[in-house]
Amino acid sequence: MIRKLFSLIVLSALCSAEAVAQQPLELAKRANDYFMAKWSDPSAPTNAKKLRPSNLWTRGVYYEGLMALNSVEPDERYMDYVDRWGTFHKWMPYSSRLTTVDADHQCCAQTYFMRYQMVGGEEKVASMRKNFDNQISDGSVEHWFWIDAIQMAMPAYAMLTQITGDRKYLDYAMRSYLWTRNECGGGLFNKAEGLWWRDKNFVPPYKETDGKNCYWSRGNGWVYAALVRCMSVLSPKSKEYKTLKKDFLLMSEGLLSSQHEDGFWHASLVSDVDYPTPEMTGTALFLYGMSWGLQNGLLKDKKFRPACDKAWAALKTCLHKDGFLGWNQGTGKDPSAGQPVTFTSVPDFEDYGTGCYLLGLSEYYKLLTK
Repeated sequence: MIRKLFSLIVLSALCSAEAVAQQPLELAKRANDYFMAKWSDPSAPTNAKKLRPSNLWTRGVYYEGLMALNSVEPDERYMDYVDRWGTFHKWMPYSSRLTTVDADHQCCAQTYFMRYQMVGGEEKVASMRKNFDNQISDGSVEHWFWIDAIQMAMPAYAMLTQITGDRKYLDYAMRSYLWTRNECGGGLFNKAEGLWWRDKNFVPPYKETDGKNCYWSRGNGWVYAALVRCMSVLSPKSKEYKTLKKDFLLMSEGLLSSQHEDGFWHASLVSDVDYPTPEMTGTALFLYGMSWGLQNGLLKDKKFRPACDKAWAALKTCLHKDGFLGWNQGTGKDPSAGQPVTFTSVPDFEDYGTGCYLLGLSEYYKLLTK
């Protein structure tokens, strides 16, 4: 009798844990269903102030999130949506510009390459490889002069080395990254605080009105996500992995100290004097990175798991019943962009915010079910 009762208690606990683990997945699916219903034709151009082809960077980030969701909840609808998008754009850079060196124009490549690794098809790689070859051949490593670019392009270069076996893509990415980190504007990474200045126009003495340094949440989120996405395709024994790991650990400490008690990070990471409200996209990207770091043994569970749990609790409150996401800062380059950010405010683009949300919740779901 006692043994039977114990078995029932264990079974009940397992069922309860499974129900808890399903919650981030269910919310991610609701947010994605809302987006796919609103943008049922993935080839349709975006229309925020002007028409833009749908393989621009904002949509590229969305598809990164969709691929993350598909990795934990495979669905043919998702992959059909990806394939219709990629095929329409002929798996090319934004606006079919093979000569572009703009990282924003190359963001779409991450999803192209992931899809290639799933089903093959040289067309998913060929044009982007030509584009990357062109950029490498110009001899400059100074194209990533704003930190968003690290996420938009760097993981794709690392992935292309993984696909082709040619180290030149990873070598170029690392040289470009180190230039951005150490030289651009005197170096955009403040190792002392573990946080990044957005670009050369935002390095010291750029501060908020209370005198504290101004670090943009989503900009730091882009870098944090990029480190994860690059390390995910590198050998932990490689020198590149070890370099990125050091920066990831410094960032993790800096981010941990700037999280608010309610689980959110705000648009300006260390100052609330001007923008004291929650912000969803940075919070989701930090959850993504910390959840990955915990799963891969880079972060200590006792120290960082509570931060992830609090971030998840915060992100739950961002989702409207219909799947619309609140507290989503619009596009820009600093904490002032798209203000005021509220639960009901509509950003100029919704797609990248949905992508960030899917990345964060999908990785947290993996953490809960590991």
